[in-house]
Amino acid sequence: MKMIRAIVRPEKEEIVVKALEEAGFPSITKFDVLGRGKQKGLQIANSVYDELAKSFLMIVVEDAQAPRAVEAIQSGARTGNFGDGKIFVTQVEQAYTIRTGKEGL
Repeated sequence: MKMIRAIVRPEKEEIVVKALEEAGFPSITKFDVLGRGKQKGLQIANSVYDELAKSFLMIVVEDAQAPRAVEAIQSGARTGNFGDGKIFVTQVEQAYTIRTGKEGL
């Protein structure tokens, strides 16, 4: 299993969620977060905003499904500008359903 965590622009959140649903990934966890990337925030005139609002999305998928999920996130989130976000893919060793105790997705 793979855990895919994506940090995207808040205005792209709904588009990314819809792209994931259309690709067959209906389950998702979302957080509103603050952060900055390589651009170190945003400067407008004399004002510097060093923490920007972002959306943090998290899903767990079978290994073979990971590339399709990543593509769905990229297609929904990409504007071509700085601050589009990042995607992190990591290995998940085990997962359990709390209600049933069942292992796996």
